Amino acid sequence: MKKPLILVTNDDGITAPGIRNLISFMNEIGEVIVVAPNSPQSGKGHAITIDSTLTFEEIGLEGPQKDYSLSGTPVDCVKFALNKILPRKPDLVVSGINHGANSSINVIYSGTMSAAVEAGVEGLQAIGFSLLDFSWDADFSQAKEHIQNIVKKVLENPLPKGTVLNVNIPKLKKEEIKGIKVCRQANAKWEENFDERINPHGKKYYWLTGYFNNMDDGHDADETALEDGYISIVPVKFDLTAHEHLQQLREIFQ
Repeated sequence: MKKPLILVTNDDGITAPGIRNLISFMNEIGEVIVVAPNSPQSGKGHAITIDSTLTFEEIGLEGPQKDYSLSGTPVDCVKFALNKILPRKPDLVVSGINHGANSSINVIYSGTMSAAVEAGVEGLQAIGFSLLDFSWDADFSQAKEHIQNIVKKVLENPLPKGTVLNVNIPKLKKEEIKGIKVCRQANAKWEENFDERINPHGKKYYWLTGYFNNMDDGHDADETALEDGYISIVPVKFDLTAHEHLQQLREIFQ
């Protein structure tokens, strides 16, 4: 049988260890084409490039896959891959493995997940993977079997239309990961502050700082699953309509 065509992208850049590990995992499952940013694009969300041109090049990196670097955002990478590079629509788009969590509210800031969401907008099966370890030297191999199993299950059991998966993996050894839980997005947010400093010329500048505030201890929330040693899978929709409030608002604005 023909191998599935898998598009791989990320937001940490094409040479980041996370994506290189994900590529090697996917090479064991299908035919892989990589289109990823040529520089880090973390926190770009669903940004696209409209005020400058894009360039891309094929680069020679280890493995049987084809690697293309693009001077754009993660969403640009998906759009460009579908329009200019791929020989046909991919059977699956995988984004990551992100260096750091994209659980709970982080999903809306994440370039990793926005790439997956863009694939979903195009009617494609898509998964975003993140490891709860910001270190450049993070050990992604501990999650290899779980990642490959999730990918195989999605290829065998297509996701509902309009839905992509947000997968977060705890920073644990393979034998310490308790399993997988399908969860909802936790009610959490960043409590931010802008640290004011003075440069050598006497001018003020600011660094964004803050802390993560998890206000949700529900047993079905992704943050809880991760704290308990499970991989969390949250099904994500890109239809942002609050359907449950439509009728109430129609009555107000009739």
